[in-house]
Amino acid sequence: MDDLQTIAAAAPPAAAGNKILPLTLSGVNFEIGGMRLLKDLDLTLEAGTRTVLLGPNGAGKSLLLRMCHGLLRPTSGEVTWHGPAGGTAARHQAMVFQRPVMLRRSVRANLAYVLKGRGLPYAQRRSLIDDMLEKSGLRRLSKVPARALSFGEQQRLAMARAWLLQPEVLFLDEPTASLDPAATHTIENIMESIRQSGTKIILATHDLAQASRVADDVVFMYRGRVLETAPAARFFAGPQNDLAAAFLKGELLWWHRRDLKPPSKPKRRKYK
Repeated sequence: MDDLQTIAAAAPPAAAGNKILPLTLSGVNFEIGGMRLLKDLDLTLEAGTRTVLLGPNGAGKSLLLRMCHGLLRPTSGEVTWHGPAGGTAARHQAMVFQRPVMLRRSVRANLAYVLKGRGLPYAQRRSLIDDMLEKSGLRRLSKVPARALSFGEQQRLAMARAWLLQPEVLFLDEPTASLDPAATHTIENIMESIRQSGTKIILATHDLAQASRVADDVVFMYRGRVLETAPAARFFAGPQNDLAAAFLKGELLWWHRRDLKPPSKPKRRKYK
């Protein structure tokens, strides 16, 4: 299932209040071909805060997002939404992927797609789309084919499609990983506007600077495990886990395993 399908499955803008949160993972494991990629996850995600899943590439952050979003089912354990509408959680959440999928039509038509079948009057749909084009900075590009946009503009459009539905929870999988600083700043501003509209943001990133800018709380992952959860201020001041501390220092984590020795410094060669 791609991001268009998952966004289209969401419900119309929800009323204020928690319909599906909190989200709890209990004893979650995910295995492919005999290899456990997510291991013994116990985690609760509450409403109100911006949660950042932080860790190096391959830590399992994207898998965890897909598990929470319902694109993957755990091999064992449970993923449970505890709000009054938990049984229909798919209708109150959305996800933006690292590589967005664009429909073969204009920017405006991409936005119109997510409102299709909502039973909204034409004038209301038009007003909502015009407002979203303005908020996302895409108004001047409204008639441009979406696939002709730059990568940063496509990611803005992907964020706008999700925002248009005002989901209670928005999962973001490394949305700025391929963007320059200016485009990253724009996406983070859109992210903050979405949060202020009442949506919980759950962001996966390996970018320490970004995490420190946007996180209220941090979930640190490594090799498919959650090693530490903490408020962002406390985590960045001094994580309790030694691998998390090493990651903040920019150290290579692979040699922090107890059965491995740190890489030795290369010996200087003497030349005669």
